[in-house]
Amino acid sequence: MAPLITCALVLASLWIVTQRYKATARRLPLPPGPPGRWLLGNKMPKSYAPFQFAKWTEEYGPVFSLKQGSRIFVIIGRHQAAVDIMEKEGASVADRPCSVVQDTLSNGLIVLFAGGERLRRLRRVLHAGLQPKVAETYEPIQIKNAKNLVLDILNDPKNHQMHAMRYAASVVMSFTYGKTTPTAYSDPEIVTLNKYLARFGRAIRPGAYLVDTYPILRFIPGYLSELKVWHQEDLTFFNGQLDVVRSQMRERTAGPSFSKFMLEHQKEYGLEDNESVFVAGGMFAAGSDTTASAITVMVMAAAVHTDAQARVQEELDNVVGRARLPTFGDQEMLPQVTAFMLESLRWRPVIPGGFAHRATKDVIWNNYLIPAGATVIGNHWAIANDPDVFPEPHKFNPQRWIDETGRVRDDLRSFAFGFGRRVCPGQHVANRSVFINTALILWAFRLSENPAAKIDTSAFSDSTNTRAAPFEICVEKRMDERVIRELCASGE
Repeated sequence: MAPLITCALVLASLWIVTQRYKATARRLPLPPGPPGRWLLGNKMPKSYAPFQFAKWTEEYGPVFSLKQGSRIFVIIGRHQAAVDIMEKEGASVADRPCSVVQDTLSNGLIVLFAGGERLRRLRRVLHAGLQPKVAETYEPIQIKNAKNLVLDILNDPKNHQMHAMRYAASVVMSFTYGKTTPTAYSDPEIVTLNKYLARFGRAIRPGAYLVDTYPILRFIPGYLSELKVWHQEDLTFFNGQLDVVRSQMRERTAGPSFSKFMLEHQKEYGLEDNESVFVAGGMFAAGSDTTASAITVMVMAAAVHTDAQARVQEELDNVVGRARLPTFGDQEMLPQVTAFMLESLRWRPVIPGGFAHRATKDVIWNNYLIPAGATVIGNHWAIANDPDVFPEPHKFNPQRWIDETGRVRDDLRSFAFGFGRRVCPGQHVANRSVFINTALILWAFRLSENPAAKIDTSAFSDSTNTRAAPFEICVEKRMDERVIRELCASGE
């Protein structure tokens, strides 16, 4: 009986401690925040929310709260707070907020919104197909298309942003579905994809649909009909892409691709057919848009910060020279290229507002309560501009990523790809794309602004995945054009 009594006492003690912890937590205040309207709470920013949130971070502190109806929002705007809450308490904030819009648009199939056991299954297959060792196998696809991007800029510098979009679409099409034919940005498939991305971004913006604040609206006939139609269109489009791979596998003509790997191991990972469709489709959709934006930001940064660009080019000349192209094998010897890439991602985050998380249990931070059920948002823009971690944050300074030995720092965290268990599984592939394009473009060209058409470095779309407004660059060849064309046209 003694062991049973001891066990019972231990369990009772744990229960008492837990209840006291909960009682103490519930007496703690929410993080401070702007005053709201009686009953209605705070008014959410109608446009460019990450920048308004950044202003409130300056006023109310690194973590602040908002209320809208019965919903509580907790916004994190500083680097250490993001580490404390989004990383160290990652298991408690790994879920997504309940959203009628997201459930209707995705039917729970999109990895971005999935939770629980489904999320674990979907992320398992994504990690298997995107882990660093596997990501290395996509490098030939990235090199080939990066060379084409250099040639595209050489032939038509005015449309450099469109060329970056073509690069990203072609690369992601290739490794997702195994397509080897050249992809133009005007291809019907890419046009359809961009329509999907545009409406997706509009739908998930906070406040876009009142039904997420007042769920009773879901029962109004026809209120959600548009979102239901969009879901069916997306399912049909992505299923068609996967059907091509299925057909090739039956005919034994399928080349290596993530979709082929996933279909071969579908039972092993316990994936339903529609889950497989949206895993591949989500990779295609998310990877192409974000990568294109990141490359465009890098080009913008080089054009307006020519001193930083020159430092990268000095390194490229010393390590690579001008008789061959940079490769992935050079990366260890090109810390300035990596630092320029990292600073570009910090300077103008591709997803400035991040994605909303949901606390599944009470989290205490600095004697403030983040209650279970609260929507928790890591504001990428404010975190990337934290002056305690990034001195003079509005200054583009790649050297902040270099240590005293001249190597890339391993003690400075970037949250460009999200937080904790929700970090983007495609980050290794995306980083390789941005690195190789930074290296090749700055190896081939000296970029600058047109004095008569200055670049507005703050002109970006008000969307989840932000895009730079069209801007002009001056492109000067750093070597004989014939050398650039011969090396980029070669299969080596």
